[in-house]
Amino acid sequence: MKRMLCAALTALAVMTGVGGANAAPATEVMVAYENNPGEPLDKVMHYWADLVAQKSGGKVALKLYPSSQLGAKKDVMEQAMMGMNVITIADVGFLQDYDPDLGILFGPYLSDSPEKLFKIYESPWYLQKKEALKAKGIHVVLSNYLYGVRHILAKKPIRTPDDMKGMKIRVPNNVMQIKTIEAMGATATPMPLADVYPALTTGLIDGVENPVSVLYGAKLHEEAKFLSKVGYLTNTSIWLGGEAYFKTLPADVVTLLEETGYQAGLYSQKVSAEQDAELIEKMKAAGVTVIEPDVAKFKDATKVVYSQFPKWSPGLYDTIQQQLK
Repeated sequence: MKRMLCAALTALAVMTGVGGANAAPATEVMVAYENNPGEPLDKVMHYWADLVAQKSGGKVALKLYPSSQLGAKKDVMEQAMMGMNVITIADVGFLQDYDPDLGILFGPYLSDSPEKLFKIYESPWYLQKKEALKAKGIHVVLSNYLYGVRHILAKKPIRTPDDMKGMKIRVPNNVMQIKTIEAMGATATPMPLADVYPALTTGLIDGVENPVSVLYGAKLHEEAKFLSKVGYLTNTSIWLGGEAYFKTLPADVVTLLEETGYQAGLYSQKVSAEQDAELIEKMKAAGVTVIEPDVAKFKDATKVVYSQFPKWSPGLYDTIQQQLK
C-alpha cells in the first residue's frame, strides 16, 4: 500500500507541475503489470513508452510499474475505475462482470490462430462492446496484444486430464479460466502471479498455467519441473484504463495513446512468436521435462465450459465461430 500511495502521489505531483514547470511531461500515465523486468511483456511496454515519448515530443510519458508494484491486477483495475492515471493489462475474461459475452473470447481451444482472433477485435460486434464499456467506466486503449499460448507447468507429468485429478493449479481470478481448469479435472486456485513462486515452494499449489515466457520469467520452472504443452488458450489481451480519467485527457492525447498502443500490440505479436522456442530450450537445460500431450483429450474435456454461461446472448458461440472462419 505504501508503494501504491507513493506512486500515486508522485504521479499527481507530476501532473500538477510540482517540482518545476520543465521537470516532467505534461501528461504522465502509469502502466502497471504483474510481469517482471526483462520478460517479453516488459520489453513491449518499453517499446510503447518509447513510441509515446517520440510521437509526443516528450509531452506525454508512460511510467512503467512491473512486478505488481501497484498491487494485484484487481487492485489496479479498481484504481483505474476510481479515476487514477493508470493503465493495466486485462484479459477479456476479467470483463465478464461488465459484459458476459466478452468472456467467450477467452474460452478454451476457441482458436489456435491469433490472426483470426484479432479479426474479431476489429469486428462491429466487438467495437459495439468496446463502446458500451465506456458507459460502465472502462476505456480500452489497445485490443491487439498477444500475451502467448497458455500451457501448464507442474510438479508431476500431465499427459491427460486424468493426470490432473487432485491437483491444485493456480489460475488468474476470472470465471472462464477457473471453469476451464476444473473441467480438466484439477482444483483451480486463483491467486496473484506474484504469490505463485512461494505457493509452489510450500506446496500450496501443484502447478500453474501461463505462457512459457511468463513461466520462465517468474522462474517458476525452478520449483516445477514438468511443462505440459496443453495449449488450451491462445491468449489475446487488452490494455485498459478508467473512462473517468480518459475523459480528462485532450482528444489528441487519447488518439496518441491508442495509435501507439496498436503499434505496441503488433510488436507483441512479433515478440511472442520469437520467444517460446528459445525459452523452452532454456527450461530443458534447467532440468524441465517438456511433454507433448494428446491435446484432443483436453479439448473434449473442456467443451462443457461453453454450456456453463447462461447469461451469454443466444447463439453466441455460433456467432463467434462464424467470425473465426
